[in-house]
Amino acid sequence: MTYDAVPTATLASEATVVIRARFRIELPEDVWANEVSRSFPDATLRLLTGVPMGDGALELGEVRSESPAAVSDAIRSHSDIHGFDQLYGDDRRVISQYEATEQSLYEFLWGSSFPPEFPMIVEHGEMEFDVTATRDQFEDFGSALDESGIGYELLSVVHTDDRRGLLTERQRECLTEAHQRGYFEVPRECNLTELGAALGIDKSTASETLRRATDRVVAQFLLGHD
Repeated sequence: MTYDAVPTATLASEATVVIRARFRIELPEDVWANEVSRSFPDATLRLLTGVPMGDGALELGEVRSESPAAVSDAIRSHSDIHGFDQLYGDDRRVISQYEATEQSLYEFLWGSSFPPEFPMIVEHGEMEFDVTATRDQFEDFGSALDESGIGYELLSVVHTDDRRGLLTERQRECLTEAHQRGYFEVPRECNLTELGAALGIDKSTASETLRRATDRVVAQFLLGHD
C-alpha cells in the first residue's frame, strides 16, 4: 500500500508524524452486516463500540434508515445475533446492544498493533473506518491488509506533526460538542443556539468558533498543514 498524498519531505521527522487515514474494506459475504446492509440499500449501520467476548463480540450498534425498525428486525432475527436489546428508537434511527457470534466485522483491526476507532460505518456490504497511527504502524497495517487478501480502498490520508496544535482548546471543545450533538447530521439534530447553550456561550460566539475550527480542520485535511 502506498500513500502518495503524503509528501515525502514532510515525513522527515518520523518520530513526531501522526497519520490519520480512512479505509473502506469489503466485508466477507457471510458476515451479518454484509447481508443486512445489502438487503436494505438505504440503510447505514454504525458500529458505535464493540468488545471481544469469547468467540464472538458484544456490540453497540445504530441503524439509520427510512425504515429503521425493519432493518433492526432483520438484525435481531439474523442467526449470528443473540441477546438483542433495543435501547432507543424513533422514525429515523434505532440503537441496540447485542451479541454477535463472530468477530469478522472488525477482527482484523483487533489483531493490529493499535485499537480500532469507532464508529465504523457499514453500507452496501462495505465498512469504512478511521485509523490514527505513526508512519511505521500505518505501513505495517497497510502491509497486513495487502497480505490478507481483503479488498480495500484508501479513501483519505492526512498527516500532522502535532495533533493537539491544530485547534485551540475552545475550538476543539466546540467542534467535539457539535459533532456529538448531531450539528453536522442531515437534517441537523441541534442548532447554534442549542450548541451555544451547551457550551455556555452565545449563538454568535458558537458560530464563529465553529466556523474557525471547521476551516482549520478542512485546511488540514485538504492541504496537510495549517
